[in-house]
Amino acid sequence: MMRTGLFSLRKKIEDAVVQAEMLGPTALELEESRRIEHEELIRECNLWDDPAKSNEILMKLADSAKVVDALKDLAYKAEEAKLITQLAEMDAINHGLFKQAYNASCAVSNFLNQYEISKLLEGPYDMEGACVIIKAASRGIYPELWAAQLLSMYMRWGEKQGYRGRVVEKRPSKNGGIRSATIEFEAGYAYGYLTGEKGVHQMIKISHDGSVVHEASLASVDVIPLFLEAAGDVQIDDDDLMISVSGGDMRGPPEPAVSIQHIPTCISFQSSDERSKFANKSKALNRLKAKLLVIAREQGVSDIRKIKRDAIVDIWHQEARRYVFHPYKLVQDVKTGLQLPDLNSVLDGNIEPLVGAHINFRHAGKTL
Repeated sequence: MMRTGLFSLRKKIEDAVVQAEMLGPTALELEESRRIEHEELIRECNLWDDPAKSNEILMKLADSAKVVDALKDLAYKAEEAKLITQLAEMDAINHGLFKQAYNASCAVSNFLNQYEISKLLEGPYDMEGACVIIKAASRGIYPELWAAQLLSMYMRWGEKQGYRGRVVEKRPSKNGGIRSATIEFEAGYAYGYLTGEKGVHQMIKISHDGSVVHEASLASVDVIPLFLEAAGDVQIDDDDLMISVSGGDMRGPPEPAVSIQHIPTCISFQSSDERSKFANKSKALNRLKAKLLVIAREQGVSDIRKIKRDAIVDIWHQEARRYVFHPYKLVQDVKTGLQLPDLNSVLDGNIEPLVGAHINFRHAGKTL
């Protein structure tokens, strides 16, 4: 049994090393050429003439340099995994060394998989951060506990990806669940990765013969771009906005919550995590602008004033995923058809297979 386990480990290590040797040099050459190209653009342009364009080039240069460093580190990790494997075999199959090599190879494989997926993110907002908004379907212990579990899942995913995730707003319930929560991931490409999570996430328990649903708890997940620089070039007439303020006094929360509704579309966002009315108004407005930009793109219009209100798809009418808890455990992604049997792993934040399936699904749709 132990020999079978070691053989399996060695096979995974060898696969990761082969993947690194095949893809690593090409990827490194490509990213180094991009870095050189960005450096030449900086030398050619006057940074003071067009600050916005200069910032864009500088950000791309920083991204390229970061990826180049990561790819170089990748080559070292692949060599390390190969060397440790050889040492383990010389030491009459040392399980500890094999485990060390396996961990190094996992880092190699995960990075390359993520790198390949990132190259498919071509949407105009895919490179932005992400704002994830979770809402329980209705008041009650089960939907609110389910919403809290989804919040934990996305926070765990962020930790595993090395993303900085902040719960900026949370409305807890008395039963330990949440009515709603908002997470901000201030990391490049977070929106591109998470946009496929939009829709209704359903936790269900069914009868043993599959004929009766004993229990169903619903929560919606919305994802909008979190602009890391500016909230897009969007102008909204003041007459199209309805702004309300609550709290900020002795009877309410210390932070004055600001809610902004876009009257033509009836879409509204709020912010309550900042310390001033002005800051909360600015954040709520940025979220509203981001949502309107996404809707305009979905409807194929270039101006938010051309958005058709009756064509806006209610997020509660978009089923995203089913999580079956009983009598068996299964995660069913409605959009891509992917099914994963390890429910606990997904709830622990391991949603990369689902994220990757969505990105491939969107990319395939563009190339048809």
